[in-house]
Amino acid sequence: MNTDKKNPVYSKSDNKPVEMSNDEWKNILPGDVYHIAREKGTERPFTGKYNMHNEIGTYYCAACGNPLFKSDGKFSSSCGWPSFFEPINKESIIYLPDNTHGMKRTEVECGRCKAHLGHVFEDGPPPTGLRYCINSVILDFEKKKN
Repeated sequence: MNTDKKNPVYSKSDNKPVEMSNDEWKNILPGDVYHIAREKGTERPFTGKYNMHNEIGTYYCAACGNPLFKSDGKFSSSCGWPSFFEPINKESIIYLPDNTHGMKRTEVECGRCKAHLGHVFEDGPPPTGLRYCINSVILDFEKKKN
């Protein structure tokens, strides 16, 4: 988990919005997390630690600790990135149009710190028909305690 003591905003219990400059984020996030979160990067497909991950628990934003997805909303989409059919709640995700690279997509960001997470597509399974395609690098996971 990215619970580095240098990151003063990382909290799984605080849901206050986080407003920081990219320079401030750069000082507290590991380079790979910063690249995805603040520069809207993308990890290579099929390389992420959570792509084939099947444990029961909760996925959090690696930048701020915001709860994003439950494992029971995860499914195997064969796209190369962890895929979910619904977020943990409406406030956990922000939706933005993304027309880069000649495509029309919907970008998803963390509802707390506005970190880039990935994109959402309308080709997912029931009950939502959505596929949240998320970079593993921007996720932390906490296994459900028995």
